[in-house]
Amino acid sequence: MCLKSELLRGIYAYGFEKPSTIQQRAILPVIKGHDVIAQAQSGTGKTATFSISILQKLDMSINQCQALVLAPTRELAQQIQKVVIALGDFMNVECNASIGGTNVREGIKKLEAGAQVVVGTPGRVFDMINRRALKTDHIKMFVLDEADEMLSRGFKEQIYDVFQLLPPSTQVVLLSATMPSDVLEVTTKFMRDPVRILVKRDELTLEGIKAKEWKLDTLCDLYETVTITQAVIFCNTRRKVDWLTDKLHAREFTVSAMHGDMDQSQRDVIMKEFRSGSSRVLITTDLLARGIDVQQVSLVINYDLPTNRENYIHRIGRGGRFGRKGVAINFVTSDDVRMLRDIGLRQCAKSNFSQYSLRI
Repeated sequence: MCLKSELLRGIYAYGFEKPSTIQQRAILPVIKGHDVIAQAQSGTGKTATFSISILQKLDMSINQCQALVLAPTRELAQQIQKVVIALGDFMNVECNASIGGTNVREGIKKLEAGAQVVVGTPGRVFDMINRRALKTDHIKMFVLDEADEMLSRGFKEQIYDVFQLLPPSTQVVLLSATMPSDVLEVTTKFMRDPVRILVKRDELTLEGIKAKEWKLDTLCDLYETVTITQAVIFCNTRRKVDWLTDKLHAREFTVSAMHGDMDQSQRDVIMKEFRSGSSRVLITTDLLARGIDVQQVSLVINYDLPTNRENYIHRIGRGGRFGRKGVAINFVTSDDVRMLRDIGLRQCAKSNFSQYSLRI
């Protein structure tokens, strides 16, 4: 997609490996400056779609708001802010959350200090513009997230009021799970010949969903074997660690989880339990692969295949320590075959380590 290298670094560091369907279809039209209506269900990667587009279009030499994102709830606005900051980590982007229920004076101070992206709820954003704390002169993109939800909550007039205060050339990007008449009315009032992108529910990579289920079932089948000794299970993203932990807990399997979003004291407790043997299965990410040194670990499971050879070596190096025998099991889907070749298992082999790849 010809994205900035600093942005790509942020994308990969966040844990994305390849774009979702909505990201494949919507990012480029937004970057090219079209007004865009993206209709897709939640969980398809909509937040990252507009966040990546915004970050690509920012002029980092200007410390003024260039993109304004409106969301229906404070919680969603804060979540979007976190995603923008994480993806823009290597760009040193400033993203401000302007939401109700927070101190107005502090909010004004933060906005006056400057931020390239502002995410907020309609009422507070309109108030900040009126107070001249949020200046609109440099805004070139206006994003309405969860537009159907927002309009059903009666924000329509506030949204119109905010739009009236933006530069006439402002690009509008609208994301919605459904297209009720309210949303369509908005599109006719302030969008110019928008590109429409529709991702149907059943189009959300059926193969990927099947692979997810098969991997989970396979891991459950292996669970008794896994708990004979101690095992580390590696996933590629923090979100996958949380997802897999929740799924295994729901099936009444006992596992611990650890990733970079947890604070240090929490991670210390989990590692202490794992080292003592009171916790036998640890699910974690590459970020912590090098810090796990537990002699009793004799099994490493790559639930997700790592993205490069170095990470693979560090992962399997968690087991078979100090001359002991160990086993590594890789869960491999059809999407992973090329990566398996790139890693080159034969080149990675260690004399005290047996390696198996399960084609899921």
